[in-house]
Amino acid sequence: MSNNQANGTNTAVKTKKVSQFREVWKRFKKNPLAMVGLIIIILMILMAIMADVIAPPDAIGMPGYNLQNWTNARQFPSAEHIFGTDSLGRDIFARVAHGARYSLAVGFVVVGIGLTAGVTLGAIAGFFAGVTDNLIMRILDIVLAMPTILLAIAIVAMLGPGLISVMIAVGVAVIPNYARIVKAQVLTIKNQEFVEAARSCGAGNARLIFRHILPNCLAPIIVEATMGLAGGILSAAGLSFLGIGLQPPTPEWGAMLSDGRGWILAGFWHMTVFPGLFIALLIFSLNMMGDGLRDAFDPRLRGASFSKRKFRKLQAERFASDAGLQAANAPDAATASDVNNPDVSPDSDTGGEQ
Repeated sequence: MSNNQANGTNTAVKTKKVSQFREVWKRFKKNPLAMVGLIIIILMILMAIMADVIAPPDAIGMPGYNLQNWTNARQFPSAEHIFGTDSLGRDIFARVAHGARYSLAVGFVVVGIGLTAGVTLGAIAGFFAGVTDNLIMRILDIVLAMPTILLAIAIVAMLGPGLISVMIAVGVAVIPNYARIVKAQVLTIKNQEFVEAARSCGAGNARLIFRHILPNCLAPIIVEATMGLAGGILSAAGLSFLGIGLQPPTPEWGAMLSDGRGWILAGFWHMTVFPGLFIALLIFSLNMMGDGLRDAFDPRLRGASFSKRKFRKLQAERFASDAGLQAANAPDAATASDVNNPDVSPDSDTGGEQ
């Protein structure tokens, strides 16, 4: 009997989780900008996965993004090279496709570092409070006081330029953002009834934090992670643009911007426009997706912004509703006036029928 009850409880929990996911997805789909952002991100991921198909290596194993042809240097977009070529004759579209791998990899690793450290520190600070809270948050305040890009530059200067250094530098710089969000959520949740019930049943601190409290903090964490992915990619591109990030011949979008900026005044606009366009497009998509997730997880925020079209639609619905109420109340008002009129006999309607 107990096994059947346990199985029923597990089924109910799974059904609740699935229904919550479906509700979030249903609300998310109603946001057109968020769906556009999601589609663009999916296309970017597919382009990164198929980069070797788009620009395969040559017979001796030279990567497709680094195939040089000096006779085709600085060509404008054409049927052969749809994004043109750079100063070394390398196909810009091939380098942009391979660069998506590095940009997305940096973004995901940065978010992973920030989530792992920030969520852990924020949960500990919010749950235990007191001296532990003050010690953790003061250290994070020192990190937060420094601009993200300057802190990342300092860390890269110590570790040396490269992919791993950029990931660590930007990941460490964003830890306070996650820690502060998680701490605020933990302070709100830790005194609720279900946490007290779990504590009274003998649950330890670790179980309370990771089993009961953090699962109820997922909504703001997911939204912040989506926004943080955009920030991590942008910071990595900035470091590469300054020359202390990924080094040539790695086709990182920020490094491609740095290589092409010297040719802008000479009229070779395509060497900077296409890498910059993909950076802007990816950041825009992630931000729109983050806004959509925020609205989906918290539907109350969806009324924060109205377009003129939505406002006029709501205004028309309100006027129609008021007119309907007035029409519905009109017979009641007429009946009340007849009752108050002494010249009208109560049996006047029935007398004709007799």
